[in-house]
Amino acid sequence: MRISKKSFVALAAASMLIAPVAAQAAPTAKAKSTASVKRAGADRKAENKAEGTSVVLAALAAAAIITAVVVASDSKSNTPSSP
Repeated sequence: MRISKKSFVALAAASMLIAPVAAQAAPTAKAKSTASVKRAGADRKAENKAEGTSVVLAALAAAAIITAVVVASDSKSNTPSSP
């Protein structure tokens, strides 16, 4: 690599290291208009309509793993396929 390319790589790496630190150290802006704003709560009537999906996904994952093990261990011939 040329020196200019190395310097650009070093500059990019340094900026990736410094950016989060600079963002965290930046002062927060507190305006007077946001002081009167109150947080709105979520509607709790319909909490979760997808209740059984995790069980279905776990069953599908287990079936896929069992199928993969059965296919991988199914050795009708023990001879290698390569010469």
